[in-house]
Amino acid sequence: MQRHCVYLVSKFKEDYFMERPNTLKPIWLSGDDVAKKRAQIKAYFNNSWQQYESLFSNINNDDAYFVKAERLRHPLIFYFGHTACFYINKLMLGKYINQRLNPHIESTCAVGVDEMSWDDLDSNNYDWPSVDEVRAYRQQVNTLINTLIDSMDISLPITQDSLAWVILMGIEHERIHLETSSVIIRMLPLADLTLQPGWSACDEHGDAPENALVPVAGTDIRLGKPESNQTYGWDNEYGVQDVNVAPFKASKYLVSNQEFLAFVEAGGYKSPEFWTDEGKKWLASTKSTMPRFWLSKEGSYWQRNLAQEIPLPLNWPVEVNYLEAKAFCNWKSAQNEAHIRLPTEAEWQVLRDKLDTDLPTWSEAPGNINLEVSASSCPVNRFETAGLFDIIGNVWQWTESPIDAFTGFKVHPLYDDFSTPTFDGKHNLIKGGSWISTGNEAVRDSRYAFRRHFFQHAGFRYIESDSPDVPVQKVNLCEMDVDVANDLLSHYGKPVMNFDNPLQSVVSHLMKHYQGQTNKALDLGCSVGRASFELAQYFSQVDGIDFTARNIQHALALKDGTPVRFATEIEGEIVDFHEVSTKQLGFNELSERIHFCQGDGHNLKPQFADYDLILCHRLVEYLYSPKTFLNQIKSRLNSGGILAISSAYQWDKSLTESENWLGGYKVSGENVTGRDGLEILLGRDFELVAQDEVMSAFAKNARKVELERCQLTLWRLK
Repeated sequence: MQRHCVYLVSKFKEDYFMERPNTLKPIWLSGDDVAKKRAQIKAYFNNSWQQYESLFSNINNDDAYFVKAERLRHPLIFYFGHTACFYINKLMLGKYINQRLNPHIESTCAVGVDEMSWDDLDSNNYDWPSVDEVRAYRQQVNTLINTLIDSMDISLPITQDSLAWVILMGIEHERIHLETSSVIIRMLPLADLTLQPGWSACDEHGDAPENALVPVAGTDIRLGKPESNQTYGWDNEYGVQDVNVAPFKASKYLVSNQEFLAFVEAGGYKSPEFWTDEGKKWLASTKSTMPRFWLSKEGSYWQRNLAQEIPLPLNWPVEVNYLEAKAFCNWKSAQNEAHIRLPTEAEWQVLRDKLDTDLPTWSEAPGNINLEVSASSCPVNRFETAGLFDIIGNVWQWTESPIDAFTGFKVHPLYDDFSTPTFDGKHNLIKGGSWISTGNEAVRDSRYAFRRHFFQHAGFRYIESDSPDVPVQKVNLCEMDVDVANDLLSHYGKPVMNFDNPLQSVVSHLMKHYQGQTNKALDLGCSVGRASFELAQYFSQVDGIDFTARNIQHALALKDGTPVRFATEIEGEIVDFHEVSTKQLGFNELSERIHFCQGDGHNLKPQFADYDLILCHRLVEYLYSPKTFLNQIKSRLNSGGILAISSAYQWDKSLTESENWLGGYKVSGENVTGRDGLEILLGRDFELVAQDEVMSAFAKNARKVELERCQLTLWRLK
């Protein structure tokens, strides 16, 4: 079923090459034979792992791993380590393991892959590990996961609260990065690549067929992956959205290189009237004159594939970002005097439903997908279904729909930032998969989205509609999650009863006692950011770090001057809507001093160091290992720096195992409090310089208020 590794020895050194294994299909969550299911999970894991390493074996020198081939992405060394450390970070978070394998790699290669606002894409801020270090680390992780699969309890069907689900999460995550990494490899200099077995491009080139419009009947459709579906799914796939789709006409073929060439030669990239405002800004920034993977050589167009340049294959689908696809549609509308645009998610799904098969059950792919055909696109007229070609596969298809949650959406507690950061109106859905889409990417209900200026192996088909209006719902930018909305209220809402704002109060009490340098502060566990703004009134630079992406998203919006809207409960389903902004709060001039970033307080990236002050407000009681955290955090402080801890010591076994509590237990019949625990852990390296009490009130709804008394202690590093 799987091919073996192939090792070749060059004249100068031994290089590592791996022939690409055949692709295994996703496993069913259900079954009645645990031993068989265990074997399937293990085979699926190792198949994914080997495919990933096979892709990277096309790189013929280690220096290429550190080339920044795409300015909006990390160098490839990040991605080589990222999929392995993902397993460890999720297993640590889920308390399935209690020890890291390599804290440096697991922080450096943890987050920062989608050019989100908090991504730090400056390689100067990273101490990248060597390729050999990552190879050795990957082998450690591989051994650990195989051992876990062999020994873990499995109940069938596999559910989202099980270790088996976490393993599947890691597998599908690596399959996503099989594709995203291939896009970056496609941007490396050819000299850095040597094509390996199984990665050859299609050899069918020629003229493209003339495109035409095919009528599609209107219908009612329900979007959303059913809970009964027995394949792994990401959080954004679940839920329900019912849509009435009006009749439309769809292009018979994906837009080919030849069809798009007419737009290029008509001066489409130089005609601002066809571009959206966002598209015009992208053009001004990039100076683009043709698709990203085209190049001009001696008066002819060529195309860059994974590791080869070939004369432009006119009958292959064009690969562009959303902005280019949208401009083409606007140009086409002007040419035809018709309403030409990209399909919505629902319209695309109507086309997808013409296929009566899905990846887990098909005997042969009905398109260029799942690595079953070639390691590149192929002609647009090869795979036909019901009068349409390439309903799935070849390239992803851009849609008009920004990604948003369906009704009933719930995040997975171990991966809360998979989808929610993309619910911002700036990420459009791509559907259908490409030639290298495998696993969850290739199933019927998959939902993936990218920034509109991003490049994937993505193209498009267009539709003609009767109306100039695009039937997409506006993304709901009002925060409706109860916990996050209540955090926003406590940080930025009006004072509750006669109490001061909790974050304003804790920083005020802190600065009353603080005596030290005011160059650089860290607000660790910053939540939605109020304390960072308060600290910026005193410090030249403030880094705000929180584990939860959804919190950082709101903090960043405020820093950037964007109003944040949220809804809190009044009574039952009755809610109160709020809007806050830094202008309203008087924080505009402070924003340039603040940097927000997602991170794990247990394992911060190396650049977060040299602080005069570190504030941990309501943090230690939420950590899975506060003792480990406190032993490590001193390395982030300057000599004489202050560690400020504000805590009510409310220990929760669901967050922190009781053996890791700082206090709240007895030893030899004597009480040990959280304050005692701080003294025990910090006493050797710190001296206590101040202690205070901070009373706060938190509104849970219009008629329920919680009071909390935090103890604030300031510890100076000796």
